[in-house]
Amino acid sequence: MAKSYSMLIDGAWVAASDGGTFPTINPVTEKIWANAPEATQADVDRAVNAAHKAGTSGPWARMTPTERGHCLRRLGDLLADRSEVLGEVETRDTGKMFKETRWQAKYISEFFHFYAGAADKIHGETLPVDKPDLFVFTHREPLGVIAAVVPWNSQLFLAAVKLGPALAAGNTVVLKASEHAPAAMLEFGALFAKAGFPPGVVNIITGHGEPCGRALTSHPLVARISFTGGPGAAKHVLQNSCNNFAQVSLELGGKSPFIVFDDADLESAVNGSVAGIFGASGQSCVAGSRLIVHEDVADEFLARLGKIAGGIRIGDPMAETTEMGPLCTRGQLENIEREVALAIEQGGRVLCGGKRAEAGEMFYEPTIIDCPSPDLQIVDTELFGPVLCVLRFKTEPQALALANDTKHGLAAGIFTRDSARALRMSKAVRAGIVWVNTYRVISPVAEFGGIKASGYGRESGFQAVYDYTRPKTVWMNSSDAPLANPFQMR
Repeated sequence: MAKSYSMLIDGAWVAASDGGTFPTINPVTEKIWANAPEATQADVDRAVNAAHKAGTSGPWARMTPTERGHCLRRLGDLLADRSEVLGEVETRDTGKMFKETRWQAKYISEFFHFYAGAADKIHGETLPVDKPDLFVFTHREPLGVIAAVVPWNSQLFLAAVKLGPALAAGNTVVLKASEHAPAAMLEFGALFAKAGFPPGVVNIITGHGEPCGRALTSHPLVARISFTGGPGAAKHVLQNSCNNFAQVSLELGGKSPFIVFDDADLESAVNGSVAGIFGASGQSCVAGSRLIVHEDVADEFLARLGKIAGGIRIGDPMAETTEMGPLCTRGQLENIEREVALAIEQGGRVLCGGKRAEAGEMFYEPTIIDCPSPDLQIVDTELFGPVLCVLRFKTEPQALALANDTKHGLAAGIFTRDSARALRMSKAVRAGIVWVNTYRVISPVAEFGGIKASGYGRESGFQAVYDYTRPKTVWMNSSDAPLANPFQMR
């Protein structure tokens, strides 16, 4: 029997106001395993108002930064303790590998510990103004209600890099879980009360873009929108923000170049490429889905890569021996099939894969496509699946031109033993994150985000806390003398 979930609003677990629900599908079985509430506009309004009240007149508004930090630290501890359960739910809902979701849930606790320590490190400054007898200083205050919108993939991580700094700075949050796989977020929501967060500080709602997403991102009490998702939805978010003038940050994925020079350690580069494109079945914003490889090592590199790709164990994501699970949604699968077929029609050559795997309907083989030209549509189309496009180059300038020939700009990988070249390329590549001789690694202290069609704004790192605050300038007159007549200028 399918499990029924509720939303977290003002500290209570509630159904949609009209009783509406939607199913969530286990991609391994393609069967409904749970149902989540379909939030109405009234539900969204209730959640935002609860967050606003909690941030302005509730216990949260009176907590010291140190007390907020204690809540975040307890949340991190609880998350680590519940990593097995949360990982299992996320795997069932998304098809991601259990060994990855379990590890990720445990590691994400470090992000909450990091922001717990940052909560009492937020400070202003005194200003040496050019006026006598005036003491001027700034302090930072929370923005207010934050609308956090996360996709189904890496949702605990993406929730952490939004919730952590927002809560450390004293804001309150309404988080919209993905309609494709909301269960893990709702299970996660049970930890907030246990961590000591007062009711209304964190609210978690579920629903589709209309009306749930629209109502949230256009709500007049929302001060900032932190959105991770696709460019189509992002355009609606920007339009909606015209109604409330909320600050907006966007992380929209990419088509990241993975550049391999002829002097690279090929074993490291191949393993990095495997992790970058076949890890999480390619369902990663930073997937290294454009391999740009020097022609002198291309054949050997592809032979090694193809051998590993062809031996990847595809199957049940709960099994420890499985190395790649299914795609999350049928829409992804069908889009990949269309794009691969078009790539072949345009002259692309499939080196391995290129079709559904025998493991089941939602499984797609690790695929490598040799592209004769960067003009093939697939080269700059994010597929969100295990499909690698291959381009070859002769010179460093040519590699750079191929890397930057994209509308995206989230991540890039560079493999070379030449440190001077690594520095030149990392500076010249148009991307928000550049990994050199490694790939797809993260840390609470390191900012990430994109440029161009990959969005704007940064998440993670200490600066993110300040992004969830606004400075207030205070002028204090320290003189006992009366103010001068304003109409007598001198």
